[in-house]
Amino acid sequence: MATRAQRWLTESDHQPERDEHDATVPSGLVRGLQAGFVATLIMTAFRLPIMRSLPPSANAWARVAGGDPDDHPVAGLLLHLWYGTAAGALFGVLFALLEAEQAIEPEQRGILWGSVYGMGLSAFGSQVMLDRSLGVRLDADEIALFHAAHLVYGIALGAWVGSRTEGVDDPETEYEYGEGN
Repeated sequence: MATRAQRWLTESDHQPERDEHDATVPSGLVRGLQAGFVATLIMTAFRLPIMRSLPPSANAWARVAGGDPDDHPVAGLLLHLWYGTAAGALFGVLFALLEAEQAIEPEQRGILWGSVYGMGLSAFGSQVMLDRSLGVRLDADEIALFHAAHLVYGIALGAWVGSRTEGVDDPETEYEYGEGN
């Protein structure tokens, strides 16, 4: 008669192997949703006082609802938050699947790839969404601030995802700032 431990070992030997991405993709999606939400709030807080205008999503909403973008501040901000959260979810999944650059820590990879991702979103936003879709042309100062805001988004996004990803020893442990390394 087999013991419970022997049955458990025998049964577990016949379990199909799980794909390593089974756990990383869903958790990457969750991390990305969280990070996208937080990073969009940070980007918006950075952007609003210096650009003194609503995000371009207000222009998009005005096209749908009619009127002027200034007539739709809440809808414009909510749409902007939705875009940023959705883009964060995509980044979280891509970061979970990314296996290159393993020589550096997840936080560093997150900041690096988040910055690249943020600038990619900025290029897409300025060229496709603003110029082609909405017919909005920003002057040199506005486009510089637009790109800077997306860089802030990417850094915040990547730092959040990287600091909470698998491979981090303990995502709940606080950093300790002591003397020396």
